[in-house]
Amino acid sequence: MIEKNESNSSSYNHSHCFEPFISPNPKTSFNPVQIFPKIDKTSFISQFSSVIGDVTIRNNVYVAPNVSIRADEGTPFYIGSNTNIQDGVILHGLLNKRISVGGKRYSIFIGNEVTIAHGALVHGPCCIDDKVFVGFNAIVYRAIIGRGSFISYNAVVTNGVRIPPNRFVPPGANIDSQEKADALSPVPEDSNEFAREVQRVNQEFPASYHLLFGNNRCSCGIAYD
Repeated sequence: MIEKNESNSSSYNHSHCFEPFISPNPKTSFNPVQIFPKIDKTSFISQFSSVIGDVTIRNNVYVAPNVSIRADEGTPFYIGSNTNIQDGVILHGLLNKRISVGGKRYSIFIGNEVTIAHGALVHGPCCIDDKVFVGFNAIVYRAIIGRGSFISYNAVVTNGVRIPPNRFVPPGANIDSQEKADALSPVPEDSNEFAREVQRVNQEFPASYHLLFGNNRCSCGIAYD
């Protein structure tokens, strides 16, 4: 189940929720209060994905199939507008490890117009600023990624580093020191263009999938006539 709030326009439309994949966190000694996800009704959560616990998802976010967004240990998570989280991505965080963004503390903060590509792992504590591209099977853990940066496939960014804005992390790179992070080159224009095109395509998906399925969907996520 998810929280129902008829007076809150940002609450998620229950007809598009595929139970039991959207739920509060379980009660534990370290997180004794159950908190439901807050998902804007214009966003789309695909079948076979999980959104658990204190997770805020803003408008026009696309979450593809087989994504795990699990705020049952580290918490809270924030996902900004027009972001897309592609198939097989995992979001999880460490207990009591947070990053401060705008005066608030988050396990995972993901900004606006971010792409998290297929199979990537984003593990808190971390912050991913606006317009970042995180490539296929990349890992971001205990890091801050500056606006407009491009993390290529199979790259790892970790160990408390801060990637400056608009920097390019090459395929397979292991950025585990600030010295390595500061030495990164600017994002090439072809990579910027690729990231912009991925954004353009994925920003159409939430409304299109809502239109495709409408209210004719059973709780397992299968459409019917």
